[in-house]
Amino acid sequence: MHPFEVVLILIAVGIGLGILARWWGIPYPILLVVGGLLLSIQPWAPPFALEPNIVFIAFLPPLLYAAAFNIEWSAFRSQLRPITLLAVGLVMFTTVLVAWLAHDVFGMPWAVGFVLGAIVSPPDAVAAGAITQRVKVPRVVSTVLEGESLVNDASALVTYRMAIATVTYGTFSLWEAGSQFVIVSVGGVAVGLGGAWLILQLHRWLRWTKLGDTKINIALTLLTPYAVYLPSEHMHLSGVLATVAAGLFVGTRCPLVFTREFYTEARAVWEMMEFLLNGLIFILIGFQLPQVLNDLSSEYTVGQLAAYALAVCAVVVAARLIWMFPGAYLPRWLDRQFLGYGDPYPPWQSVIVVGWTGMRGVVSLAAAMAIPKVTDMGDVFPYRDLIQFLTFWVIFATLVGQGLTLPFLIRFLGVDKIAAAEPPDESEAACLNELPPTEGGEAT
Repeated sequence: MHPFEVVLILIAVGIGLGILARWWGIPYPILLVVGGLLLSIQPWAPPFALEPNIVFIAFLPPLLYAAAFNIEWSAFRSQLRPITLLAVGLVMFTTVLVAWLAHDVFGMPWAVGFVLGAIVSPPDAVAAGAITQRVKVPRVVSTVLEGESLVNDASALVTYRMAIATVTYGTFSLWEAGSQFVIVSVGGVAVGLGGAWLILQLHRWLRWTKLGDTKINIALTLLTPYAVYLPSEHMHLSGVLATVAAGLFVGTRCPLVFTREFYTEARAVWEMMEFLLNGLIFILIGFQLPQVLNDLSSEYTVGQLAAYALAVCAVVVAARLIWMFPGAYLPRWLDRQFLGYGDPYPPWQSVIVVGWTGMRGVVSLAAAMAIPKVTDMGDVFPYRDLIQFLTFWVIFATLVGQGLTLPFLIRFLGVDKIAAAEPPDESEAACLNELPPTEGGEAT
């Protein structure tokens, strides 16, 4: 079967499963992963290996860009500290705990343990958003989860690359790692902002000269995430942060450049593309089980594998829950002690919900699949097969386990009632009202 035919079949399956998910009231990423897993074990199912480069180049940039574009900048900025604590602090905390488990319990070298920890540390943006959309949560919870998911991939992937380099070359310098982290992060943001500014000037020029109609401008928006992601990666900077920075920058300047007609049509195109990409990627996650099992060494018993997978899943979930209350309350308490004022303490129910929203996804699996088979010294990369196996089951367990129980937890704790008491969100309507209705029109 031709690969294009396989893609068409997967899209059709994704549409069907998406309909079933709405009918049954199940978050669609869960049903897509389970559906892909069930399809992959059928004897007639074609093998479909997930190429890491396809994920990082084809799927990740537009999904991150769309999420960053749609987030409200003022809300993101107001929650920047908790977002940073989760996206950087919690990622590092989880990485260290998983590395400790891998070293002391599984017998992995420290560097290999950090590879595993960095892979399974970042929660997935799409899964969290799809699940919280099904049950209403307070806007601050939604903002923190969305903001965290925009940044945590970058911090996890930078840590992952450093750990891979340590295993590959056999050396590690804390000073070099720290400075590299800063350079990669700041450089990625700079490329993203610079690229986004240039693209906005192109949009303005097309509008001023009337050389670009709505279709041309929409096509240009589809190229924007790749226009900042790929140069950043080629310069060994953070393509993830470049894409996020570009999405935030363009989103905040939407009223200055785009018309209401363009915004409405572009939004429809982007929502369709997001649905197709998400559908494909979650089905492909489920399809990876046969390859993961085929690559697994026979030296492990079923009992060992089950115990290892359960242990990693438990540490990943526990690390987030342990982090949440000190991370949410301690900075605010310190503000009050030393500054005399501080942000209000969040409801403990919301803190628990954020702590339970830790579903892993495609970035983790792509990073695991991208581990090189051999090091630069010609040795086989140690524990590569086990890392891939554990990553798959962390993704599956958190998506299905936490994803299915999260709506019930939200209702049980009354978080949906906290959200219902909030005034209606009119930010999108306000954004639309700021846009001129057509070319040359005035904003209403």
